[in-house]
Amino acid sequence: METTRQKKVSRLLQKELAGILLRKGNEMAPGRLLSVTKVRVTPDLSVAKVYMSIFPSAGQELIMKSIHDHSPKIRYEMGQKIRTQLRIVPELLFFIDDSLDYIDNIDKLLKS
Repeated sequence: METTRQKKVSRLLQKELAGILLRKGNEMAPGRLLSVTKVRVTPDLSVAKVYMSIFPSAGQELIMKSIHDHSPKIRYEMGQKIRTQLRIVPELLFFIDDSLDYIDNIDKLLKS
């Protein structure tokens, strides 16, 4: 169960990460659409799990590696954006959100 503070911090991080990835996304994944679908923050607000959707989904592992390599830069830029609202910028862990692929697969199975 997430506390109100965790929910607020999650929304703040999701909004700011979306803006950062909009500007820097072309460096990490040229020709791809990166979107932040969900952010989960630990109760002590030190770690944030970021779930991302990548379209088109081919080659996601390579793009995630690029995002992991750029993670310190993303965290620094995040710190510059939210320094007045949070004392400590959480560590960012990136994961692929494959729920859209799963839904698409179920739709294909139901139609056949």
